Amino acid sequence: MSEITAEQVAHLANLARIALTEEEIAHLTTELGQIMQAVEKVGEVATPDVPPTSHPIPMQNVFRDDVVGDDVLTAEQAVAGAPEADGSRFVVSAILGEEQ
Repeated sequence: MSEITAEQVAHLANLARIALTEEEIAHLTTELGQIMQAVEKVGEVATPDVPPTSHPIPMQNVFRDDVVGDDVLTAEQAVAGAPEADGSRFVVSAILGEEQ
């Protein structure tokens, strides 16, 4: 069984640049120890004939195909309701100090 020490938690917090109090270190030491015990239990039941998975059921793409429909806006129609437009383009305020 892996034992997580307060020194290891403090070291990891330091590497992650996270300031922890002694109380937080003690609390996280206990929690991380429990997590490690749970992971070890899973490791005990894992067998070579059971393939590793990230999800209990197969995942599939749920998005529809990107198909051009009959009700497509023209550029002029798209900018018609815009507060400000320049031909077929929207005019927006510059952000992050970028001027063009």
